[in-house]
Amino acid sequence: MSKPSIVVIAFLTALATMANARPHAFITNQLDNTVSVIDTDRQQVVDTVRVMGKPAGVAVNPAKNHIYISTPEGGGFAVMDSGTFKVLRTVRVGGASLGIAVDKAGEQVFVADWYEHSITVFDTQTFAQIAVISVGKSPSGMTVSPDNKWLYVANRVDDSISQIDLKKLSIRNTTKVGAHPFGIAVDSKGKRLYTANVESDDVTVLDTRRMKKVATLKVGARPYAVTLAMNDSLLFVTNQDDGTVSAIDTASLKTLAVIEVGDKPEGISTHPDGRFVYVANWFDNNVSVIDAKTLEWVYTINTGEGSRAFGEFISP
Repeated sequence: MSKPSIVVIAFLTALATMANARPHAFITNQLDNTVSVIDTDRQQVVDTVRVMGKPAGVAVNPAKNHIYISTPEGGGFAVMDSGTFKVLRTVRVGGASLGIAVDKAGEQVFVADWYEHSITVFDTQTFAQIAVISVGKSPSGMTVSPDNKWLYVANRVDDSISQIDLKKLSIRNTTKVGAHPFGIAVDSKGKRLYTANVESDDVTVLDTRRMKKVATLKVGARPYAVTLAMNDSLLFVTNQDDGTVSAIDTASLKTLAVIEVGDKPEGISTHPDGRFVYVANWFDNNVSVIDAKTLEWVYTINTGEGSRAFGEFISP
């Protein structure tokens, strides 16, 4: 049997790349040191990738075809290829990296150091360290504004949100919110910021123009993370101790539904279609998928032990 030609090999490689180009959810399984890759068209795991260091946070960089995975016990983060699902390299930060985010241009990655109370900034081309920014105590969730001007950081122990100027790489504002903010999200216009406050069982809504509190919304027990769906009309909040997700109308700021998911839901992220919401369930070792249009659970996908997926974990 003759060997395949270079042209045939290139064609097959291109087909494989195209097959992997659809949106995937990258679920960190902290207790077994793996990342489950979910094909969101088929609603099933298509690969399981070994990432040592108790992987926790996830950030997606479409510009570089990278997925960044924070490793709290590995002192840094792993860089994964979003097409091949291979780990390309690891980067040392120090301390205990948890929250991780990337700017809209895909040029910088931000890593929250839980113990050092700082954000370390890396260049995504060479992964050279650019800056270290001191913030509040135990920084965790982060998100970047749609216009790429601001990085927002939840300082859990300080009960505050830091607003960082991405041009100057310095803090512009620090705003008090509820008790122990963790996961955060900003809307597509960059006007409102939402924080899940673990210890006060509520969500703080901030006006980003003035970094002032608009409202405080009661949710379930120990809210962990938040995501927006249906063109920002709905906010979804994981309630860890209730095994539920709260669905909130962002216009009226009223709770529309409380949806049962798996045990100890933590990370939550929305599919690029804006309709389907993925929830990582720590104790059940799986992911629940919610239809934001009907506000119903529609799928369960088995993943790995201690599914956490903290951050914006679905590729475009």
